[in-house]
Amino acid sequence: MHPQSNSRYTYAQIVNGWCMYDWANSAFATTVMAAVLPTFYSAVAGASLTPVRASSYWGYTNTIAMLLVALAAPILGAMADHSGAKKRFLGGFAGLGILFTTLLVLVSTGDWLLASALYILGRIGFAGANIFYDSLLPHVARPDEIDQVSTKGYALGYLGGGLLLAVNLAWIMKPEWFGLPNAEIATRISFFSVGVWWAVFSLPLFRRVPEPPFAQERGESANPLRAGFQRLGRTFREIRRYRELFKFLLAFWLYNDGIGTIITMAVIFGTEIGIGQTDLIGAILAVQFLGIPFSFAFGWLARRLGTKRSILLALGVYTLISIGGYFMQTGLHFWILAFLVATVQGGSQALSRSLFGRMAPKAKTAEFFGFYDVSSKFAGIAGPALFGLVGQLTGSSRLSIVSLVIFFVVGSGLLLWVNEREGIRLAEEENQAAGLV
Repeated sequence: MHPQSNSRYTYAQIVNGWCMYDWANSAFATTVMAAVLPTFYSAVAGASLTPVRASSYWGYTNTIAMLLVALAAPILGAMADHSGAKKRFLGGFAGLGILFTTLLVLVSTGDWLLASALYILGRIGFAGANIFYDSLLPHVARPDEIDQVSTKGYALGYLGGGLLLAVNLAWIMKPEWFGLPNAEIATRISFFSVGVWWAVFSLPLFRRVPEPPFAQERGESANPLRAGFQRLGRTFREIRRYRELFKFLLAFWLYNDGIGTIITMAVIFGTEIGIGQTDLIGAILAVQFLGIPFSFAFGWLARRLGTKRSILLALGVYTLISIGGYFMQTGLHFWILAFLVATVQGGSQALSRSLFGRMAPKAKTAEFFGFYDVSSKFAGIAGPALFGLVGQLTGSSRLSIVSLVIFFVVGSGLLLWVNEREGIRLAEEENQAAGLV
């Protein structure tokens, strides 16, 4: 039984409320993670560092943030499933991310350590909240529409993140038009605006999306922390039962390593090799708007090719992007690669989320999305760390970008090995047994 059947909101209102959180938090992904903070970190906060060292420190900063989230994600998810508190956990982590994102307004010249610390805490909030946001998807979407709801979320994320990024770029490039003294102040204010945007547009989810029904397992402790560990232990003991789900996680860990590294390292890599800020940020902004139709297109493609085949197609494009990054020399090259990223970024991630959601039993969605998040966060650890290490060893990040090919190739091979129909069948059986259809 879907929670919306007992809600005062319609199915469409609940779906749109859920999707609006993508609109809300994507401002962090665009302005802070991808476009503005990496350049600001290299040029202002890291002004006392060499360009290669700034790139490496940015990679290490991302690694630390992802490691901290990865260690806590599964137990947090299991606790949320036990207590029926997915929305409360989502709100707590979103609040953490919003607070420390707004505090980035304090970062100035030479403050790379402060920038790293605030970014780590903001990224923990962003990533932690996504565990519980994603875990709501199987409860919100009808089974035959889950791919389309997931891609709609990503499309709205591109639009919301892109609109605020466009405003932020106007402030930064023409601060005098807005009564701001200089580009540095405008950049710092843009970080503050991300926190406000994230907070305001999260409200539809908290108002419209009901807390899903939950089922406590027999013999569980009343203590949420102890019950969380009990659930994790039971899941690991029954891991053979969820073989297809965990095979998918392994594949996702590998290919998402490459995707996540491209997202977080593209701008600072472009800065290192001498591509101008206008081309870098302009191309990232274009990705936001080009990504909207392509995200919807992957929802359509999944109906015709199948979800897994559509993901494999996207990974083939990412392989070409990594190879092309090695040869990148000019702003035009960056724009071409950015266009290719726009064609596959939203679709590959949205369909990965929906395929996993279809294979996860509803009684354990937060727990399993905790594992999903660990998978993606370890990708965020290995990729940027490798990027930074190769850059320091070779004195250039060109070999760093081409080394990502291995993640796409091996991840695709493992994805072919996943029997998604068997994984979905098992989840449906458990949903029926728990009365959560």
